Amino acid sequence: MSIAAFFDIDGTLYREGLITEVFKKLVKYEIIPGERWYKEVKPEYERWDKRKGNYDNYLLKMANIYIEAIKGLHRSQIEFIAKTVVAQKGDRVYSYTRDMLKWHKENKHIVVTVSGSPVELVREMAIKYGFDDYVGAVYIRNEDNIYTGEVVPMWDSISKEKAIKMLTEKYSIDLGKSYAYGDTLGDFSMMKMVKNPICVNPTRELVRKVLEDPEVSSRVKIVVERKDMIYKLGASCIKEI
Repeated sequence: MSIAAFFDIDGTLYREGLITEVFKKLVKYEIIPGERWYKEVKPEYERWDKRKGNYDNYLLKMANIYIEAIKGLHRSQIEFIAKTVVAQKGDRVYSYTRDMLKWHKENKHIVVTVSGSPVELVREMAIKYGFDDYVGAVYIRNEDNIYTGEVVPMWDSISKEKAIKMLTEKYSIDLGKSYAYGDTLGDFSMMKMVKNPICVNPTRELVRKVLEDPEVSSRVKIVVERKDMIYKLGASCIKEI
């Protein structure tokens, strides 16, 4: 059986959320009215930036507006934006995760990204970083490749669990020897399913969930990358203040 490494992208490999960059492009191209950023998204961002709000709420606010915005657009328009975003911003990744991705490849592990970002974006990042496979949020299109406004999400823990099970069967993966990298509560199912869970710059919600589960906390590693330093901790070192 194969050993795999499952990587989240937003906040785990990429240093922010790719959906943020796509959102900015949609505002620039006047597909999303600029006032929606200032009235709906910016307040959520500012609450999170001041450490008074939830990062997931900020991302979900953008995702909900994104669903509305692309309804009626053609696939080629979103694919163009995805390619542009990754070409311009795709190098903004954490050095730790980038180095671990390289290490897994050198050890002949299967490397897969399971991300809540739109699959068009995830595909471009998968190509850029040489992932063997990818799974992302699927925004449904009709027979003419026009987005309908419906979505099959991949940002929650239940969806990611289903994706891991699918990939495990597809590649005959031994989860008892495999790895998972994530940063938010939506990545918890990946942490629980593999032998080697790694929380990368995790949110408070993810750390709380990990610490509540002795079976996961006994195995987890917590990595924090700040400036040019990488800190590696075990769950026993973490105490919430």
